[in-house]
Amino acid sequence: MPQNTLYGGAISLYTGKARAYMDWKQVPYTEVQANVDVYKQIILPRVGWPVIPVLVTDTDETVQDTSEIIDHFETLDPDPSVYPGGPAQKMAALLIEVFGDEWMKLPAMHYRWNYNEDWILTQFGALSAPDATPQEQREIGEKRAGPFRGSLPFLGVLPETRSAIEESYEALLAELSAHFEHHDYLFGSRPSIGDYGLIGPLYAHNYRDPKSGEMMKATAPRVARWVERMVEPPTPRGGTFLPNDTVPDTIVPLLNRFAVEYLPVLEKTAAAFTAWAEDQSPGTEIPRALGTHAFTLGGVTAERAIFTFDLWMMQRPLDFYESLSGADKKAVDAMLAKAGLSEVVSLSGYPRITRTNFKTVLA
Repeated sequence: MPQNTLYGGAISLYTGKARAYMDWKQVPYTEVQANVDVYKQIILPRVGWPVIPVLVTDTDETVQDTSEIIDHFETLDPDPSVYPGGPAQKMAALLIEVFGDEWMKLPAMHYRWNYNEDWILTQFGALSAPDATPQEQREIGEKRAGPFRGSLPFLGVLPETRSAIEESYEALLAELSAHFEHHDYLFGSRPSIGDYGLIGPLYAHNYRDPKSGEMMKATAPRVARWVERMVEPPTPRGGTFLPNDTVPDTIVPLLNRFAVEYLPVLEKTAAAFTAWAEDQSPGTEIPRALGTHAFTLGGVTAERAIFTFDLWMMQRPLDFYESLSGADKKAVDAMLAKAGLSEVVSLSGYPRITRTNFKTVLA
């Protein structure tokens, strides 16, 4: 009998996000580690480029992006949903999903490659060739990990930004620790789409990698326990969101971190993308990066690549905001103002992005 199959890896940030959701939702599936043969026989023929996770559904449909994997199952089985019903909670959750998916790659990659390099190289080799010897796995890992290790400068993970990344991450852990003192998840006793945005980096890299995991457990044990709840849900399909569309005050610092650290990056990204798109036709494939721009983190200014995929992700909260009116819009505006994030809705003017054949293209 056909079944859902998730092709991914234990070390993969985005596989961690998809797996956590599917386990909470109690989706029947089998997970298959994406070794060399899986890439050759399944992923490349179906998707066209090497990426994980990839979902092959029980009806033989291929779904590649984690947000699309989640939405696939939310459409099939909408109740209980990981999308809050209240407008302020839903907007906050969608923004946090983007923040976790895209901006938190900086601490995720920094701690992996600057604190756990020897371990992760072996893990890459074990994923690619599970039957090889440890020495062979290490050699394979050195080859396979090259593009990932080499991406650090493009992300802005540089020697000069190291301290700023660590200070930001440690402050984030403190903010989340204060929140999880009172709540099991971001918006109550049920995980939201925002929780799933955070779990990818915070589990697959910052909890599971040994040295950064030790740090999290020692300095932010409440965050570590949240990670454990997310990856081994104590009440699958259970829990509720806070009543009256309440966005806890303890979430405001996280949203403000989005405003201070990430919104300026998105504004520069939208400007560069808009300029590039002026000379392009609908259906044109969008480059993953468009040159570089300066960004500032913790008072340190450096260069990083301009990543266009962030804008595809940002269409999710921006589209939701555009759908609001009346009291719902006022509630969201008040929440954003409280977090210093009102300007985020001004991003919406950039050209529309869609996904065709698992690639982003101009609509």
